[in-house]
Amino acid sequence: MNSVPAVNDALTVLPPPDQQRARPRRPVGATHTDLAGTPQESGWTRPARAAVPVSILQQRGHRSVPKQRVLVVEDEGEIADLIRFHLEREGFEAAVIASGRLALDAVARRKPDLILLDLMLPDLDGLEVCRQLKWHEDHRTIPIVMVSAKGEEADVVTGIELGADDYVTKPFSPKVLMARVRSVLRRSTTRPAPDRLSPNRIEFAGGLLTIDPDRHVVRAANRAVELTVTEFGILQYLAARPGFVRTRDQIIAAVHGGNTVLSSRTIDVHVTALRRKLGDLGSMIETVRGVGYRLSEPQAANADD
Repeated sequence: MNSVPAVNDALTVLPPPDQQRARPRRPVGATHTDLAGTPQESGWTRPARAAVPVSILQQRGHRSVPKQRVLVVEDEGEIADLIRFHLEREGFEAAVIASGRLALDAVARRKPDLILLDLMLPDLDGLEVCRQLKWHEDHRTIPIVMVSAKGEEADVVTGIELGADDYVTKPFSPKVLMARVRSVLRRSTTRPAPDRLSPNRIEFAGGLLTIDPDRHVVRAANRAVELTVTEFGILQYLAARPGFVRTRDQIIAAVHGGNTVLSSRTIDVHVTALRRKLGDLGSMIETVRGVGYRLSEPQAANADD
């Protein structure tokens, strides 16, 4: 009687040698390179690895970072192409619109991270486009950099007072323009979420002027004040050391970054707009002739009331 031998579950029973599949090998003399790059003989080859689907890579954390989108509103084709070329080379997503009205429609469909806005447009000029964007509750926080051949002081003042965060005159250096774009985006994207607590809130003049850096909110005489990113940065910088004089170069470095090339007159324009928006409390920002600006001490403000 033939007995069937017991097989241990932990062992693997191999087929007869003549039925075993041969292990794939490289031809004799085949070489591969080691970690140092030196050719070495190899008698075997590793099977090719199957491509990993993109969905699995995303599940493993291989997620692409979305590009920041810049809307270029420019009716001159050569200038628009130049700006788009440098934006895309810097890693931005660029869209070009040649009309003011079409630009407003494009913003309504998809909100950009920043707008480069020409002033001299065929149907609706850039100043009116800026004005309508700043009036719209959902669009007023979009940073705007005006790019125009109109470089007179009155033009710059008007653009800044309407809410532009920066003003670049033509002809311009593409490198400088890209630096301005990065600077404005850096300031706008570092705003904390509005629902965060505000342990760093600053109060002046017995609470008449409050600056909330965490929520990016300023209130003057119990009313909300709409400030551009640059205006808020200037006010916050001056408020950090009340009574201390800050030069225009110091303000530029603090608000725009140390590598930004900017006219000191631009800071004067921003301060003028900031004072106007603060109303009666705008006088707290004092001019120190030949030096710069300072925010008056709260005690001085209370004494004036």
